[in-house]
Amino acid sequence: MTAIEIYDPALCCSTGVCGTEVDQALVSFAADVDWAKQNGARIERFNLAQQPLAFAENAIVKAFLERSGQEALPLVLVAGEVALAGRYPSRSELARWAGLVETATEPKHSGCCGGGSC
Repeated sequence: MTAIEIYDPALCCSTGVCGTEVDQALVSFAADVDWAKQNGARIERFNLAQQPLAFAENAIVKAFLERSGQEALPLVLVAGEVALAGRYPSRSELARWAGLVETATEPKHSGCCGGGSC
């Protein structure tokens, strides 16, 4: 399975889902990462505040930070190549990169009126 690496900006904890004012985007992303991992995805996250060496030791990440600055984080690498920067990926993006089948969260309807007659 393809390795996915997420380089987070400086967060207060490993997921950013802590403190008094929690960013809903981080809550959703943490849930999506948990879902992907439970389905076999290989995802590793690095926090600039807690793991600065991971940023400095990866040539791609180091060059990205030198060029764009930490304001451009998060950075997502898939199989060692830049896949996304500046925002967190959606569940469907994680699933695609990891080769997972995303299960539908809402029932699919046929026709224009949800299966009934129009």
